[in-house]
Amino acid sequence: MTYRAFGKLLVILSWALVASQVHATPVHANPPALSLDWPPKLELDHTLVQTSLYTRHFNPDPEHTNHQELIGLEFHTPDDWLAGGAHFQNSFAQDTFYLYVGRQFPLWHFAHDTTLRAKLTAGLLHGYRGEYRDKIPFNHLETAPAALPSIGIRWKRVEGDLIVFGAAGLMITAGLRF
Repeated sequence: MTYRAFGKLLVILSWALVASQVHATPVHANPPALSLDWPPKLELDHTLVQTSLYTRHFNPDPEHTNHQELIGLEFHTPDDWLAGGAHFQNSFAQDTFYLYVGRQFPLWHFAHDTTLRAKLTAGLLHGYRGEYRDKIPFNHLETAPAALPSIGIRWKRVEGDLIVFGAAGLMITAGLRF
């Protein structure tokens, strides 16, 4: 299986897992972890500080860098909504920012304090400039909309995610909850 096919498979599985969790909940049960009540409570449950560990482009180009040096900060509500921002080096070593909101979806609880979850974030990506401006869609003002699905696991205060960034590649991140 090629890296591009693997990435597409991960995107499809992420969306399928999120959709199955949302629709699998009986209406009368309505557990808080899966409730899509709007608006979210503006109450802080925890903060996540994270960094990138590994990046892989599905179709590597000699101009690509796989050293993103990501540092991210997310604020999570008790009902699994989140808002955050990240600074990293994009595929062409340019300073880039991603500001976003999103939701995480618990998929499976294992042992004490261990959870498998899906996450979907959407926001604005700024930093693809100059000759690389057209490397991402809708980047007219060097700021483009972006949506990133991920699959992750949490064990106590440690979290890790496998994030798929479109058909371009994937990134593994790790972080600590506070």
